[in-house]
Amino acid sequence: MGDKAHTHPGAAGRATAADHPASVRNVVLVGHSGSGKTTLVEALALTAGAVNRAGRVEDGGCVSDYDDMEHRQQRSVQLSLVPVEWDGIKINLLDTPGYADFVGELRAGLRAADAALFVVSASDGVDGSTRMLWEECAAVGMPRAIVVTHLEAARADFEEMTRVCAEAFGGDDPDAVLPLYLPLHGPPAPDGHAPVTGLVGLLSRKLFDYASGERVASEPGEADLPQLDEARSMLIEGIISESEDETLMERYLGGEQVEVKTLIQDLERAVARGVFFPVLAAAPAADGARQGLGTVELLELITRGFPTPLERAAPRVTTPEGAGRELRMCDPDESLVAEVVKTSSDPYVGRISMVRVFSGTLRADQTVHVSGHGMTDRGHEDHDVDERIGALSTPFGKQQRPVTHVIAGDLACVAKLTRAETGDTLSAKDDPLLMAPWEMPDPLLPLAIEAHSKPDEDKLSQGLARLVAEDPTMRLEHNQDTHQVVLWCLGEAHADVALERLRGRYGVQVDVVPHRVSLRETFGGRAAGRGRHVKQSGGHGQYAICEIEVEPLPGGSGIEFVDKVVGGAVPRQFIPSVEKGVRTQAAKGVAAGHPLIDVRITLLDGKAHSVDSSDAAFQTAGALALREAAAEARIHLLEPVAEVSVLVGDDYVGAVMSDLSGRRGKVLGTEQTSGGRTLIRAEVPEIEIGRYAVDLRSLSHGTARFDRRYARHEPMPAQVADRLREEVRVAS
Repeated sequence: MGDKAHTHPGAAGRATAADHPASVRNVVLVGHSGSGKTTLVEALALTAGAVNRAGRVEDGGCVSDYDDMEHRQQRSVQLSLVPVEWDGIKINLLDTPGYADFVGELRAGLRAADAALFVVSASDGVDGSTRMLWEECAAVGMPRAIVVTHLEAARADFEEMTRVCAEAFGGDDPDAVLPLYLPLHGPPAPDGHAPVTGLVGLLSRKLFDYASGERVASEPGEADLPQLDEARSMLIEGIISESEDETLMERYLGGEQVEVKTLIQDLERAVARGVFFPVLAAAPAADGARQGLGTVELLELITRGFPTPLERAAPRVTTPEGAGRELRMCDPDESLVAEVVKTSSDPYVGRISMVRVFSGTLRADQTVHVSGHGMTDRGHEDHDVDERIGALSTPFGKQQRPVTHVIAGDLACVAKLTRAETGDTLSAKDDPLLMAPWEMPDPLLPLAIEAHSKPDEDKLSQGLARLVAEDPTMRLEHNQDTHQVVLWCLGEAHADVALERLRGRYGVQVDVVPHRVSLRETFGGRAAGRGRHVKQSGGHGQYAICEIEVEPLPGGSGIEFVDKVVGGAVPRQFIPSVEKGVRTQAAKGVAAGHPLIDVRITLLDGKAHSVDSSDAAFQTAGALALREAAAEARIHLLEPVAEVSVLVGDDYVGAVMSDLSGRRGKVLGTEQTSGGRTLIRAEVPEIEIGRYAVDLRSLSHGTARFDRRYARHEPMPAQVADRLREEVRVAS
């Protein structure tokens, strides 16, 4: 694998529809922000002949990070598909953002791919979030390889990075993480750093020199052989230990020489099975060069070692009603099952849906069934509709290259599906099927927004609907208590992108306002109130008097109304009117404008007039009585309390628990979990965790995650309530 001593001329790069699943490889590139994923994608595209020497499509535009927003933000913010061709194999390279706020795009890439390249920087090492992602891939058995970049950096050391990767990713079997090549260093620069100019293949014992800008094979020098032989022995033992031939290790230890061809075949099978994880080095091509360091080796690894879509288990599908259905594995002749892994908008083309076809064949102009279920908690309505497929294309930078069909195992884009959203299933019109949506993190950073002007208000709802249809990691909330429109995001960068898309893509200007939590009010003790509504201004008058008593109830009791009127002081037909009046007033609040809860309101007495009493009069009297009772009582503000679960590395447990205590949190307990992590359970007032998604990431260096759910409302401390009332007074 990667040891062929020829210089591949590359393909034309204009990847079209694949003709068989065996000729497709779907590979996602993952790694922390700044590790060099996008640069690596463009280097691979250059080596494969898909772009010119400037790293651009022949008729203009970068193949990845081509969005204007990505240029302004200087980072990837969305999933990009770059198809290239090598040795007759179509490779769909899926470039993902490395920043934690865009993990939704990353998970979409994992869903669409069959293997992953973990890109790590020799100057930065392996961070905690990359380790966690490795564990996620391991849990589903996804084949992986590791690419070390930034070898040109000062103090960059490939051998040391290989050791770090084996420690971080090897788990109980660090010998499963080994290099296939060793770097060849050129003469030292003035700063003492010797640049990497080539690679030495451990299995083939061939030297591949990239100093000329293209790979040139030769024999290694005598000085390189001792280091080469030591690393080669370790690699051979690592390959043999994962071999399906159980006799191979015994024969090898007995002195038998294993053929290189056999070793390569076992290596390829071990990589495809996800039990061996090769480490390679890569660097972009120098100015004017046609091939970057290690790019040929990477393309050979992808085409020969990574699995085809045929080796991926068939997805679990059901009918829209939930009945199970069996599918043959990745069969172009089976019933159609495709999934929308990404939705975007183009100012000229309109909505574009990137789809992965898992079964059957998707054709232009056919009518398909679009099913979307299981995302109602994110503001996505369940839907089952038929839509006609318009143009099919493969993306390349800003361009869309037309194709006539897309077979099982391949990816492509569909234009102008008006109802399809990210996570939806496309299936045959006469055989509708549904794939369960993939797991997404909960957006836990609230962004309260208001339309900037009346024209913006008219466009806001449509812009927000499109935004959440494109990004399932955003959740739209219309809070009935605070009357705020809240867009829940994963972090500040995620929120910034949402605002920029509203402005630039949908032409909606919005103002960000402070997010308010849903407070409540309750009585601190018993109180009585008298409501008198008597008016006479000529003609039919209004007359209603009622006397009530209010007392607090335990949390969660709501509002209880009790009738204790005797002697018909309040006619029976008007008692529901009194109840309606007090409940309406309770919903509006009695002190600070927050709903009143957890009280018992008892109607004790009243007076009526035979002519002037009415339903409206007694509703008004009931509301007046409740307000008078509130004026005579201590009114407590109740704040929502969330049950928070934080999964954090053991090194940060103390800091996280201290921080929770500083937020008036009560730690309920801790639980040791796998991977050197601890689960902390606590109850924290929601007003204290508005920015916890941002603060926790900073506190744990991006390695912790948390979830929250509403527990109850409980009294707010007096000093906090007073401060809040003062803030409201100043703001008004």
